[in-house]
Amino acid sequence: MKILDWYILKRYLFTFFMMLLLFIPIGITVSLAEKIGKILENEAPFNEVVMYYLDFTVYFAHLLFPLFLFLSVIWFTSKLANNTEVIAFLSSGVSFSRFLRPYMIGASLIAILALLLGMYFAPMASKGFNEFEYEYFKKGKKAVQDRNVYRQINDNDFIYVSSFNSQRKQGQDFTLEHFEGNKMIYKISAKNIRYIEEDSTYRLIDYVKRRVGKINDTIDVGRRKDTIFSFDLEDLTPVEYIAETLSYKELSNFIEKEKKRGSSNIGRYQLVQYRKWSLPVSVFILTIIAVAVSSIKRRGGMGVNLAFGICIAMVFVFFDKIFGVMATQSDFPPLIAVWFPNILFGILAVYLLYNAKR
Repeated sequence: MKILDWYILKRYLFTFFMMLLLFIPIGITVSLAEKIGKILENEAPFNEVVMYYLDFTVYFAHLLFPLFLFLSVIWFTSKLANNTEVIAFLSSGVSFSRFLRPYMIGASLIAILALLLGMYFAPMASKGFNEFEYEYFKKGKKAVQDRNVYRQINDNDFIYVSSFNSQRKQGQDFTLEHFEGNKMIYKISAKNIRYIEEDSTYRLIDYVKRRVGKINDTIDVGRRKDTIFSFDLEDLTPVEYIAETLSYKELSNFIEKEKKRGSSNIGRYQLVQYRKWSLPVSVFILTIIAVAVSSIKRRGGMGVNLAFGICIAMVFVFFDKIFGVMATQSDFPPLIAVWFPNILFGILAVYLLYNAKR
Protein backbone atom coordinates (compact mmCIF):
# COMPACT_ATOMS: atom_id res chain seq x y z
CA MET A 1 0.00 0.00 0.00
CA LYS A 2 1.15 3.51 -0.75
CA ILE A 3 1.28 6.47 1.60
CA LEU A 4 -2.07 7.74 0.29
CA ASP A 5 -3.75 4.41 1.09
CA TRP A 6 -2.35 4.23 4.61
CA TYR A 7 -3.20 7.87 5.27
CA ILE A 8 -6.87 7.52 4.29
CA LEU A 9 -7.29 4.02 5.77
CA LYS A 10 -5.96 5.11 9.17
CA ARG A 11 -8.24 8.16 9.16
CA TYR A 12 -11.19 5.97 8.10
CA LEU A 13 -10.76 3.43 10.90
CA PHE A 14 -9.67 5.93 13.55
CA THR A 15 -12.64 8.25 12.95
CA PHE A 16 -15.12 5.36 12.93
CA PHE A 17 -13.92 3.87 16.21
CA MET A 18 -13.64 7.30 17.79
CA MET A 19 -17.25 7.95 16.78
CA LEU A 20 -18.25 4.73 18.56
CA LEU A 21 -16.18 5.60 21.65
CA LEU A 22 -17.74 9.07 21.83
CA PHE A 23 -21.39 8.15 21.31
CA ILE A 24 -21.64 4.87 23.24
CA PRO A 25 -20.70 6.41 26.63
CA ILE A 26 -23.28 9.12 25.95
CA GLY A 27 -25.88 6.43 25.26
CA ILE A 28 -24.92 4.57 28.45
CA THR A 29 -25.13 7.76 30.50
CA VAL A 30 -28.57 8.66 29.12
CA SER A 31 -29.83 5.10 29.67
CA LEU A 32 -28.44 4.95 33.20
CA ALA A 33 -29.97 8.33 34.11
CA GLU A 34 -33.34 7.10 32.81
CA LYS A 35 -33.27 3.66 34.45
CA ILE A 36 -31.32 4.18 37.67
CA GLY A 37 -34.58 4.44 39.62
CA LYS A 38 -35.82 1.03 38.44
CA ILE A 39 -32.38 -0.51 38.99
CA LEU A 40 -32.36 0.62 42.62
CA GLU A 41 -36.05 -0.16 43.13
CA ASN A 42 -35.68 -3.73 41.86
CA GLU A 43 -32.32 -4.19 43.64
CA ALA A 44 -30.49 -5.37 40.54
CA PRO A 45 -27.06 -6.80 41.49
CA PHE A 46 -24.10 -4.60 40.56
CA ASN A 47 -22.38 -7.31 38.49
CA GLU A 48 -25.58 -7.84 36.47
CA VAL A 49 -25.86 -4.10 35.83
CA VAL A 50 -22.25 -4.04 34.58
CA MET A 51 -22.92 -7.01 32.29
CA TYR A 52 -26.13 -5.36 31.09
CA TYR A 53 -24.26 -2.25 29.94
CA LEU A 54 -21.54 -4.35 28.30
CA ASP A 55 -24.30 -6.11 26.36
CA PHE A 56 -25.91 -2.70 25.76
CA THR A 57 -22.65 -1.49 24.17
CA VAL A 58 -22.40 -4.41 21.73
CA TYR A 59 -26.16 -4.44 21.03
CA PHE A 60 -26.43 -0.77 20.08
CA ALA A 61 -23.03 -0.56 18.40
CA HIS A 62 -24.21 -3.28 16.02
CA LEU A 63 -27.65 -1.70 15.65
CA LEU A 64 -26.25 1.74 14.75
CA PHE A 65 -23.25 0.51 12.77
CA PRO A 66 -24.31 2.05 9.41
CA LEU A 67 -25.17 5.41 10.96
CA PHE A 68 -21.87 5.74 12.83
CA LEU A 69 -19.91 4.65 9.76
CA PHE A 70 -21.70 7.04 7.42
CA LEU A 71 -21.22 10.08 9.67
CA SER A 72 -17.58 9.27 10.41
CA VAL A 73 -16.70 8.96 6.69
CA ILE A 74 -18.48 12.24 5.90
CA TRP A 75 -16.70 13.93 8.81
CA PHE A 76 -13.10 13.10 7.95
CA THR A 77 -13.57 13.28 4.16
CA SER A 78 -15.09 16.76 4.52
CA LYS A 79 -12.02 17.76 6.51
CA LEU A 80 -9.81 16.47 3.70
CA ALA A 81 -11.87 18.44 1.17
CA ASN A 82 -11.80 21.67 3.24
CA ASN A 83 -8.03 21.39 3.61
CA THR A 84 -7.85 20.99 -0.21
CA GLU A 85 -6.18 17.58 0.32
CA VAL A 86 -8.68 15.87 -2.00
CA ILE A 87 -7.92 18.40 -4.74
CA ALA A 88 -4.21 17.79 -4.20
CA PHE A 89 -4.65 14.02 -4.51
CA LEU A 90 -6.73 14.24 -7.68
CA SER A 91 -4.49 16.97 -9.22
CA SER A 92 -1.46 14.71 -8.81
CA GLY A 93 -2.91 12.33 -11.38
CA VAL A 94 -4.76 10.03 -9.00
CA SER A 95 -8.15 9.00 -10.42
CA PHE A 96 -11.26 9.16 -8.29
CA SER A 97 -11.52 5.35 -8.44
CA ARG A 98 -7.94 5.08 -7.14
CA PHE A 99 -8.74 7.66 -4.45
CA LEU A 100 -11.71 5.48 -3.43
CA ARG A 101 -9.63 2.29 -3.04
CA PRO A 102 -8.49 2.79 0.60
CA TYR A 103 -12.08 3.56 1.52
CA MET A 104 -13.13 0.21 0.07
CA ILE A 105 -10.35 -1.55 1.99
CA GLY A 106 -11.57 0.10 5.19
CA ALA A 107 -15.17 -0.78 4.33
CA SER A 108 -14.10 -4.43 3.84
CA LEU A 109 -12.58 -4.54 7.33
CA ILE A 110 -15.65 -2.93 8.89
CA ALA A 111 -17.96 -5.25 6.91
CA ILE A 112 -16.11 -8.31 8.25
CA LEU A 113 -16.46 -6.91 11.76
CA ALA A 114 -20.18 -6.28 11.18
CA LEU A 115 -20.60 -9.83 9.86
CA LEU A 116 -18.88 -11.36 12.90
CA LEU A 117 -20.93 -9.20 15.24
CA GLY A 118 -24.19 -10.14 13.53
CA MET A 119 -23.43 -13.85 13.34
CA TYR A 120 -22.03 -14.46 16.84
CA PHE A 121 -21.41 -11.59 19.26
CA ALA A 122 -24.56 -9.48 18.84
CA PRO A 123 -26.88 -12.48 19.50
CA MET A 124 -25.10 -13.21 22.79
CA ALA A 125 -25.30 -9.53 23.77
CA SER A 126 -28.95 -9.35 22.72
CA LYS A 127 -29.84 -12.28 24.95
CA GLY A 128 -28.28 -10.71 28.05
CA PHE A 129 -29.67 -7.27 27.20
CA ASN A 130 -33.26 -8.45 26.67
CA GLU A 131 -33.30 -10.81 29.66
CA PHE A 132 -32.15 -8.01 31.98
CA GLU A 133 -34.75 -5.65 30.47
CA TYR A 134 -37.60 -8.09 31.11
CA GLU A 135 -36.30 -9.08 34.53
CA TYR A 136 -35.88 -5.59 35.99
CA PHE A 137 -37.54 -3.04 33.69
CA LYS A 138 -40.52 -4.86 32.17
CA LYS A 139 -41.75 -7.14 34.94
CA GLY A 140 -44.97 -8.85 33.91
CA LYS A 141 -44.78 -7.72 30.27
CA LYS A 142 -43.19 -10.98 29.26
CA ALA A 143 -46.34 -12.70 30.45
CA VAL A 144 -48.61 -11.18 27.78
CA GLN A 145 -51.02 -13.81 26.62
CA ASP A 146 -50.56 -15.31 23.18
CA ARG A 147 -53.87 -15.67 21.36
CA ASN A 148 -54.96 -18.52 19.08
CA VAL A 149 -51.69 -20.45 19.12
CA TYR A 150 -51.75 -23.14 16.45
CA ARG A 151 -48.65 -25.22 15.83
CA GLN A 152 -47.47 -28.38 14.14
CA ILE A 153 -45.23 -30.05 16.71
CA ASN A 154 -43.94 -32.83 14.47
CA ASP A 155 -45.02 -34.76 11.39
CA ASN A 156 -48.02 -36.23 13.20
CA ASP A 157 -49.10 -33.88 15.98
CA PHE A 158 -50.91 -30.52 15.90
CA ILE A 159 -51.79 -28.42 18.96
CA TYR A 160 -54.02 -25.43 19.58
CA VAL A 161 -54.73 -23.14 22.57
CA SER A 162 -57.04 -20.15 22.49
CA SER A 163 -54.70 -18.26 24.85
CA PHE A 164 -51.47 -18.97 26.71
CA ASN A 165 -49.95 -17.05 29.66
CA SER A 166 -46.19 -17.64 29.71
CA GLN A 167 -45.76 -16.40 33.28
CA ARG A 168 -48.39 -18.74 34.72
CA LYS A 169 -47.44 -21.43 32.19
CA GLN A 170 -51.13 -21.95 31.60
CA GLY A 171 -53.36 -22.16 28.53
CA GLN A 172 -57.06 -22.26 27.76
CA ASP A 173 -59.04 -24.47 25.36
CA PHE A 174 -56.23 -26.88 24.57
CA THR A 175 -56.45 -29.37 21.70
CA LEU A 176 -53.96 -31.96 20.44
CA GLU A 177 -54.66 -33.92 17.27
CA HIS A 178 -52.56 -36.93 16.24
CA PHE A 179 -52.56 -38.06 12.60
CA GLU A 180 -51.03 -40.97 10.74
CA GLY A 181 -51.04 -40.03 7.09
CA ASN A 182 -54.33 -38.26 6.47
CA LYS A 183 -56.20 -40.16 9.14
CA MET A 184 -56.79 -38.84 12.67
CA ILE A 185 -55.91 -41.48 15.26
CA TYR A 186 -56.84 -39.62 18.42
CA LYS A 187 -57.72 -36.16 19.72
CA ILE A 188 -57.15 -34.73 23.21
CA SER A 189 -59.13 -31.68 24.39
CA ALA A 190 -58.98 -29.86 27.71
CA LYS A 191 -60.49 -26.74 29.12
CA ASN A 192 -57.17 -25.84 30.75
CA ILE A 193 -53.53 -26.93 30.36
CA ARG A 194 -50.78 -26.04 32.80
CA TYR A 195 -47.07 -26.84 32.82
CA ILE A 196 -45.83 -28.38 36.10
CA GLU A 197 -42.18 -27.39 36.31
CA GLU A 198 -41.29 -29.68 39.25
CA ASP A 199 -41.75 -32.92 37.27
CA SER A 200 -41.81 -31.50 33.69
CA THR A 201 -45.37 -32.64 33.02
CA TYR A 202 -48.55 -30.99 31.76
CA ARG A 203 -51.73 -30.94 33.82
CA LEU A 204 -55.01 -31.17 31.91
CA ILE A 205 -58.27 -29.99 33.50
CA ASP A 206 -61.64 -31.25 32.20
CA TYR A 207 -60.03 -33.33 29.50
CA VAL A 208 -61.51 -35.57 26.84
CA LYS A 209 -59.49 -38.09 24.83
CA ARG A 210 -61.17 -39.49 21.77
CA ARG A 211 -59.58 -42.41 19.96
CA VAL A 212 -60.96 -42.93 16.47
CA GLY A 213 -61.87 -46.58 15.77
CA LYS A 214 -62.82 -48.39 12.62
CA ILE A 215 -66.39 -48.77 13.79
CA ASN A 216 -66.79 -47.04 17.16
CA ASP A 217 -64.74 -44.34 18.84
CA THR A 218 -63.35 -44.71 22.33
CA ILE A 219 -63.83 -41.72 24.63
CA ASP A 220 -61.96 -41.16 27.89
CA VAL A 221 -63.22 -38.30 30.09
CA GLY A 222 -61.65 -37.04 33.31
CA ARG A 223 -61.45 -34.13 35.70
CA ARG A 224 -57.65 -33.94 35.93
CA LYS A 225 -54.74 -35.71 34.29
CA ASP A 226 -50.96 -35.22 34.47
CA THR A 227 -49.17 -36.34 31.32
CA ILE A 228 -46.08 -35.82 29.16
CA PHE A 229 -46.17 -34.32 25.67
CA SER A 230 -43.51 -34.18 22.94
CA PHE A 231 -43.37 -30.36 22.87
CA ASP A 232 -41.51 -27.99 25.20
CA LEU A 233 -42.95 -24.90 26.83
CA GLU A 234 -40.54 -22.66 24.89
CA ASP A 235 -41.59 -24.34 21.65
CA LEU A 236 -45.18 -23.41 22.36
CA THR A 237 -44.58 -19.74 23.12
CA PRO A 238 -41.05 -18.52 22.23
CA VAL A 239 -40.28 -15.02 23.48
CA GLU A 240 -40.58 -12.30 20.86
CA TYR A 241 -36.86 -11.48 20.84
CA ILE A 242 -35.75 -15.13 20.41
CA ALA A 243 -34.43 -14.60 16.85
CA GLU A 244 -32.06 -11.85 18.01
CA THR A 245 -30.40 -14.19 20.52
CA LEU A 246 -29.47 -16.99 18.10
CA SER A 247 -26.33 -17.36 16.03
CA TYR A 248 -26.83 -17.67 12.28
CA LYS A 249 -26.78 -21.47 12.22
CA GLU A 250 -29.07 -21.73 15.24
CA LEU A 251 -31.43 -19.18 13.70
CA SER A 252 -31.59 -21.07 10.39
CA ASN A 253 -32.45 -24.30 12.21
CA PHE A 254 -34.98 -22.48 14.36
CA ILE A 255 -36.73 -20.98 11.31
CA GLU A 256 -36.98 -24.40 9.62
CA LYS A 257 -38.43 -25.82 12.82
CA GLU A 258 -40.96 -22.97 13.10
CA LYS A 259 -42.02 -23.36 9.45
CA LYS A 260 -42.95 -26.98 10.10
CA ARG A 261 -44.97 -25.87 13.12
CA GLY A 262 -46.90 -23.25 11.19
CA SER A 263 -45.62 -20.30 13.22
CA SER A 264 -47.09 -16.91 12.37
CA ASN A 265 -43.80 -15.14 13.22
CA ILE A 266 -41.67 -16.50 10.36
CA GLY A 267 -41.47 -13.04 8.74
CA ARG A 268 -40.02 -11.56 11.94
CA TYR A 269 -37.43 -14.33 12.26
CA GLN A 270 -36.39 -14.15 8.60
CA LEU A 271 -36.02 -10.38 8.88
CA VAL A 272 -33.34 -10.88 11.54
CA GLN A 273 -31.70 -13.62 9.46
CA TYR A 274 -31.44 -11.55 6.25
CA ARG A 275 -30.18 -8.47 8.08
CA LYS A 276 -27.08 -10.37 9.15
CA TRP A 277 -26.03 -10.31 5.47
CA SER A 278 -27.49 -6.97 4.39
CA LEU A 279 -25.67 -4.92 7.05
CA PRO A 280 -22.13 -5.69 5.73
CA VAL A 281 -23.31 -4.80 2.20
CA SER A 282 -24.74 -1.49 3.42
CA VAL A 283 -21.27 -0.63 4.76
CA PHE A 284 -19.92 -0.43 1.18
CA ILE A 285 -22.95 1.44 -0.14
CA LEU A 286 -22.92 4.09 2.58
CA THR A 287 -19.15 4.50 2.29
CA ILE A 288 -19.43 5.27 -1.44
CA ILE A 289 -22.30 7.73 -0.85
CA ALA A 290 -20.41 9.45 1.98
CA VAL A 291 -17.23 9.86 -0.10
CA ALA A 292 -19.12 11.09 -3.17
CA VAL A 293 -21.03 13.66 -1.10
CA SER A 294 -18.20 14.96 1.09
CA SER A 295 -15.17 14.90 -1.24
CA ILE A 296 -16.27 18.18 -2.85
CA LYS A 297 -15.31 21.42 -1.11
CA ARG A 298 -18.48 23.43 -0.54
CA ARG A 299 -19.07 27.04 0.35
CA GLY A 300 -20.81 26.11 3.61
CA GLY A 301 -17.93 23.89 4.71
CA MET A 302 -18.33 20.70 6.71
CA GLY A 303 -21.70 21.77 8.08
CA VAL A 304 -23.39 21.42 4.69
CA ASN A 305 -21.91 17.96 4.12
CA LEU A 306 -22.87 16.80 7.61
CA ALA A 307 -26.42 18.13 7.25
CA PHE A 308 -26.80 16.41 3.89
CA GLY A 309 -25.30 13.23 5.29
CA ILE A 310 -27.59 13.18 8.31
CA CYS A 311 -30.61 13.61 6.02
CA ILE A 312 -29.52 10.65 3.88
CA ALA A 313 -28.85 8.56 7.00
CA MET A 314 -32.28 9.35 8.41
CA VAL A 315 -33.96 8.41 5.12
CA PHE A 316 -32.01 5.11 5.12
CA VAL A 317 -33.09 4.32 8.70
CA PHE A 318 -36.68 5.36 7.83
CA PHE A 319 -36.89 2.94 4.87
CA ASP A 320 -35.27 0.19 6.92
CA LYS A 321 -37.79 0.57 9.76
CA ILE A 322 -40.85 1.01 7.55
CA PHE A 323 -40.15 -2.08 5.46
CA GLY A 324 -39.19 -4.00 8.61
CA VAL A 325 -42.58 -3.25 10.16
CA MET A 326 -44.33 -4.22 6.91
CA ALA A 327 -42.56 -7.59 6.93
CA THR A 328 -43.43 -8.36 10.56
CA GLN A 329 -47.03 -7.11 10.49
CA SER A 330 -48.12 -8.34 7.05
CA ASP A 331 -47.32 -10.80 4.28
CA PHE A 332 -44.73 -8.48 2.74
CA PRO A 333 -41.66 -10.61 1.80
CA PRO A 334 -38.87 -10.19 4.42
CA LEU A 335 -36.18 -10.60 1.74
CA ILE A 336 -37.47 -7.55 -0.17
CA ALA A 337 -37.99 -5.62 3.08
CA VAL A 338 -34.35 -6.11 4.08
CA TRP A 339 -32.70 -5.57 0.70
CA PHE A 340 -34.87 -2.80 -0.76
CA PRO A 341 -33.06 0.03 1.15
CA ASN A 342 -29.70 -1.36 -0.02
CA ILE A 343 -30.89 -1.60 -3.63
CA LEU A 344 -32.37 1.91 -3.55
CA PHE A 345 -29.31 3.49 -1.95
CA GLY A 346 -27.03 1.36 -4.14
CA ILE A 347 -28.56 3.09 -7.18
CA LEU A 348 -28.06 6.45 -5.43
CA ALA A 349 -24.43 5.50 -4.71
CA VAL A 350 -23.77 4.72 -8.40
CA TYR A 351 -25.36 8.03 -9.45
CA LEU A 352 -23.39 10.11 -6.91
CA LEU A 353 -20.17 8.29 -7.76
CA TYR A 354 -20.66 8.96 -11.46
CA ASN A 355 -21.15 12.67 -10.81
CA ALA A 356 -18.22 12.80 -8.39
CA LYS A 357 -15.89 11.32 -11.03
CA ARG A 358 -16.96 14.04 -13.45
